[in-house]
Amino acid sequence: MPAHFTRRSLMRGITAATAVATLATGLAACGGESDAATTTDSAASGTVTIGQASNGAAKETTLKVAEVKSISAELPEAIRKSGKLVIGSGSLPSGSAPLGFVGSDQKTFTGAEPDLARLVAAVLGLKPETKRFTWENLFVGIDSGKVDVAFSNVTDTEERKKKYEFASYRQDNLGFETLKSSNWKFDGNYENLAGKTVAVGAGTNQERILLEWKKKLASEGKKLTVKYFQDNNSTYLALSSGKIDSYLSPNPAVAYHVTQTANTPNPTANAGTYSGAGASLQGLIAATAKKDSGLAKPLADAINYLIDNGQYAKWLATWNLSTEAVAKSAVNPPGLPLTDS
Repeated sequence: MPAHFTRRSLMRGITAATAVATLATGLAACGGESDAATTTDSAASGTVTIGQASNGAAKETTLKVAEVKSISAELPEAIRKSGKLVIGSGSLPSGSAPLGFVGSDQKTFTGAEPDLARLVAAVLGLKPETKRFTWENLFVGIDSGKVDVAFSNVTDTEERKKKYEFASYRQDNLGFETLKSSNWKFDGNYENLAGKTVAVGAGTNQERILLEWKKKLASEGKKLTVKYFQDNNSTYLALSSGKIDSYLSPNPAVAYHVTQTANTPNPTANAGTYSGAGASLQGLIAATAKKDSGLAKPLADAINYLIDNGQYAKWLATWNLSTEAVAKSAVNPPGLPLTDS
């Protein structure tokens, strides 16, 4: 991915990786529509099974979820008549456990994000159809109408509201992953990053935050080195070899990777977290649809139905994300603020 973006082009929310293999069809894609690998879910009527083929990231659980006609009636007519919800995931090439990745059977697209999307589709009485894209092409898919909604760890921002509408469903926290042998901890103050080398995904919200801290430190005569790698495996190799001090990525991915490395020669640890929206606002992850599509309201109502009836809590618990729960899904809640740059 390119390392240089304008502030207005920072459209990404996930970059952490999983060690599971990716389908060759996904790796072969290299541009345009060919970047999407499509799968169609086929859950039994009235039930949705989550945590499938999760490679130890979740316990497979079957939940009862039926259509709620008062909510599905809110859908735009074209989507209601189509009978399906086309769900976008910016998870090519490698995906990100526990959020969205190719499972242990090497064919099932699994993860917390596609599972919630399938639960929401069930409430809306729609058949879920999942399309996987590179991150950049995910938003092209939404813009062109090829995707109805993205469930892909997208951070709610005021900048993005110029083109998209949101239904929040999870707290957005970032985490600093280090080697367990490191004694460095992030204490919430950017100044203790002075002299460190930190990897981050290009075009992400965490990159935006890290570059702001780098600028502040530079104004104080201090140095923060920011590194970019082609893929997450390369990032983790750099971490284990000591070429970087830390990797800043979404907190769920850090939590997952820490468990996966626990019994390896180079175990890692979570050295601290930070709200994806900054110090003054709790960041939120949201289902993302084209602005004025009319989808945000029924999506939020479907999520709130899942919250009120317990399936939401079971979904979070299945993927070990209970600490990131929201009390209620909101339509276009306050997001990362606009800046002058």
